[in-house]
Amino acid sequence: MLAILVFFFAHWFGSLFFHSFFLHRFASHKMYELSKNWERFFYLSTWFVQGSSYLVPRAYGVMHRMHHEFSDTEEDPHSPHFFKDVYQMMRSTILIFRSFLTGKRMPDPKFTKDYLPVWDKLDKFGHHPLTRLVFMAAYTSFYIAFAPNAWWFLLLPIHFLMGPIQGAVVNWCGHKYGYSNFDNGDHSKNSSPWGILLMGELFQNNHHYAKDDANFAKKWFEFDLTFLIMRGFHAVGIIKLNPVHLPPTKLSPQSTESALTATH
Repeated sequence: MLAILVFFFAHWFGSLFFHSFFLHRFASHKMYELSKNWERFFYLSTWFVQGSSYLVPRAYGVMHRMHHEFSDTEEDPHSPHFFKDVYQMMRSTILIFRSFLTGKRMPDPKFTKDYLPVWDKLDKFGHHPLTRLVFMAAYTSFYIAFAPNAWWFLLLPIHFLMGPIQGAVVNWCGHKYGYSNFDNGDHSKNSSPWGILLMGELFQNNHHYAKDDANFAKKWFEFDLTFLIMRGFHAVGIIKLNPVHLPPTKLSPQSTESALTATH
């Protein structure tokens, strides 16, 4: 049982981290800079950790930019206010996601003019049905080896669809339940303590208020674990955060004034 729990939570939080850190904060918003080698490392890690539910960064980035542009309107690709349940929202999102990958639907150029990470060979390999099936078989084999009884196999569908499930939780709950710190003209909400457990991703109201701010936490009781890890990466030189996200002591008075202005 312990092996299953460790595997499940390692997969959950590993997938969530790369979802938030690489797909969301880099591919969609370019909240930090990194070398090409580190970009490839995190790109590869995102594919490996997400496995069968791998979300291709360029398609994810386009959809997320659309989400901000059209937040909670009929053109929003995944607003919960236009679907009767979360399943319908997930299904619609997946169809749009696939249409961008196949070229059946071309996004507005304004959603692709800023940098989107692309690794064609890895994306084709990672998105291939056979590759996804191999990951699913690996998860199932682990459960066969370590699950104490058949009930634990009910967790397998979560492993199979980990990335889309986490995205659905954030978009459904983050635009329906919780509290608002800011009036953004949409239905975005914050959730605590779930915002903490979702590594900052459920502070949607804060994020929609300042979409390019790498720190999603704004109140004293809000905590963005992904941002804390990003600060660590910045400290050791793996990534380079925009100066607005550095401690005030690291900035000159002039830089501090510019950073505060850029935030708003």
